[in-house]
Amino acid sequence: MSWIESISSDYLSTAHTILLYALIISLGIVLGKIKVCGISLGVTWVLFVGIFAGHLGLQIEPNTLHFIREFGLILFVFCIGLQVGPSFFSSFKQGGLILNLLAVGIVLLNIATALTIYYLDGETELPMIVGILYGAVTNTPGLGAANEALGQLNYSGSSLTSGYACAYPMGVVGCILSMVIIRYVCKIKLDKEETELKEHEDHRDAPSVMNIRISNNELNGKTLKEIRKMTPYSFICSRISSHGDIDKPYANTVLEINDVILVVCKEEDSQGIAQFIGESINFNWYNDDSPMVSRRILVTNSEINGRKLKDLHFSTFNVTITRVNRSGVDLYADPNLELQIGDKVMAVGKKDEVKRFAHVLGNELKRLDYPHIATIFFGICLGILVGSIPIHFPGMPTPVKLGLAGGPLIVSIILGRFGHKFRLVTYTTMSANLMLREMGISLFLASVGLSSGGNFLETILNGGLLYVAYGILITMIPIIIIGIIARYVFKINYFSIIGVIAGGTTNPAALAFASQTANNDTPAVSYSTVYPLTMFLRILSGQLILLLLM
Repeated sequence: MSWIESISSDYLSTAHTILLYALIISLGIVLGKIKVCGISLGVTWVLFVGIFAGHLGLQIEPNTLHFIREFGLILFVFCIGLQVGPSFFSSFKQGGLILNLLAVGIVLLNIATALTIYYLDGETELPMIVGILYGAVTNTPGLGAANEALGQLNYSGSSLTSGYACAYPMGVVGCILSMVIIRYVCKIKLDKEETELKEHEDHRDAPSVMNIRISNNELNGKTLKEIRKMTPYSFICSRISSHGDIDKPYANTVLEINDVILVVCKEEDSQGIAQFIGESINFNWYNDDSPMVSRRILVTNSEINGRKLKDLHFSTFNVTITRVNRSGVDLYADPNLELQIGDKVMAVGKKDEVKRFAHVLGNELKRLDYPHIATIFFGICLGILVGSIPIHFPGMPTPVKLGLAGGPLIVSIILGRFGHKFRLVTYTTMSANLMLREMGISLFLASVGLSSGGNFLETILNGGLLYVAYGILITMIPIIIIGIIARYVFKINYFSIIGVIAGGTTNPAALAFASQTANNDTPAVSYSTVYPLTMFLRILSGQLILLLLM
């Protein structure tokens, strides 16, 4: 049995490294399924299993541990950015300013709480407090920047890392616990939140489908092209029923009183269009005699990626595009709408014409199953470069960097939103995205647990319990205050609040918990909305505290 002992003790062995990570992650995921009072910590259990393994003396070669930790974090944040990128900028317009202000409030209250503890304690050194602060908000890049600032000051006292290691585990748990406390203090019911979220979702680009009977005498004998010029509203007419015959209308089709047309338009324009043309009615367009069909066509042809609807020359195919479904959301088929791989286009026309048009768009589901690895790794490469750019501030001895988390996140958001303009296919199936995300966060948490578990108990016993308590205060007080303000003052949905909390504390584990709680993308969107600014402030603030107060 010596081979088992060799694998378990030789921390330089590749087999040992893989085996240890596999055991920690698998056991952590199993424990994460356990619920207490209906609440589970989910993937966060991987962190605690890692700490326990580190306490038992199990080790990983330091350089390998560092690489796996950072690569796991990059995978996690990059996939988050790709997922929320298409809706990131629109969400910022809709309420992103308020969300960012709330996140800044969390940052400022964290700092205020930490400095209050520092001055009231009177004995704990400032670098240790800064280390506790970064552990409480689980921000490793900020810790690294603060260490660089201490190097410039030639400091040789207590290590920031000790305070960070004490506060980090409860920083994760405290953040999640704060989310639960806010939920119960504000008497939030998740089912009700989900319903209200759907009801208040922004529908400015969502299409409205109406059957309108023409009753405006001024339109009698006018062509469809002339009617479009008479109204300020944009709309698409995909079918017409005239004298019992159903057909596809064209620009020169003449409309008469009592004709029924199928109109697709933006939600906010629907009432005005209906009043101008006639009256909205119920009408059955489907009968065996109708030559018209409507089909959802999947965009899988890479040559279509990034092209505008108006550039596809639908007249060649004699089809009408009424709406586009993107990531489960129906969009009005505006002529300037740019198609992306994975879009589902609703096409109306004769069966043969629709079939011919589908061939142009691709409509091959198997193509979407193939992962576009090149785009992902190109984005990660570009993200690392962006995260490594030094940002200089007057009077500061060391430049500020976005780091290995902030850079890839920003690049992935931009690629998710604008990648199609450069013919980059950023589409990934939801299952593939979730797989990469879960792999990334699991590797990251296991690495953090292993790195802090070796001296965790010793630090706790040698006065570290006080640091743990300080960390809990720094973590929970600002979150609960801002969470209650967000709920009662700004009336923000709970799923958005917990996303802001996770982003405001730059806490990937809390985001994983929030996403499991919400079972939708709202926390991820909120997280990504506030994360870039929060990360920048976290990295900058620690350096400023040390440089100004020491």
